[in-house]
Amino acid sequence: MAFNELKDAVLIGFFLAFMIGPVFFMLIQTSIIKGARAAIVFDLGVMLGDVVFILMAYYGSKSLLEKIKDDPKMFLIGGLILLIYGLITYLDKSQKRAIQDETLVLTEKSNYTKLFIKGFLLNFINVGVLAFWLGMIVVVGPNLEMNPGKIFNYFALILVSYFITDIGKIVLAKQLKRKLTPTVIYKIKRTMGILLMIFGVALLLKGIIPKEKLNLKNVIDKVEKTN
Repeated sequence: MAFNELKDAVLIGFFLAFMIGPVFFMLIQTSIIKGARAAIVFDLGVMLGDVVFILMAYYGSKSLLEKIKDDPKMFLIGGLILLIYGLITYLDKSQKRAIQDETLVLTEKSNYTKLFIKGFLLNFINVGVLAFWLGMIVVVGPNLEMNPGKIFNYFALILVSYFITDIGKIVLAKQLKRKLTPTVIYKIKRTMGILLMIFGVALLLKGIIPKEKLNLKNVIDKVEKTN
């Protein structure tokens, strides 16, 4: 895997770990109330949900992507999905309340099986997660020549980066709880929305503007020839 691809996968994983939503809050809550081990089990359930979504997105679009992997329209589709997802994230004005211990419904005794299933279901019922992974497959797949090995390594790296970042969140759960005021949460969500929209627009432009015009080397060569 090229260095740029490796770097992108790590950054995407880190970015995903800070997407504000039910999973984010429940992970912090579980760590505070049940401890790190219980939170890790919950997080593994969440990641299983991501793996299922990635497989659904990959095998559901594989045949189509293999036929049109060199078609710039793929960037339009992927960019549009991420743009819409980012717009929804940005416009969501429901300010999540800061984590409150008394709202927890976890039992006193940790049941790791239930926590694992809870993590899986909490992630799996979020259709937006599937839309995100579908957008990623549409964009990344053709760039990796729809090579199963390359795609597996790329998304495995994303999930590893995601999981390592989550471990950091679990360890720092109590500190995060104090800092996650409704205002801070609202600002994070809007920032994430803006970043997704920027990425989406960049992909849309990549699909609209001819590849030659996006290639800086070609532009420089043309300028030198005219001179």
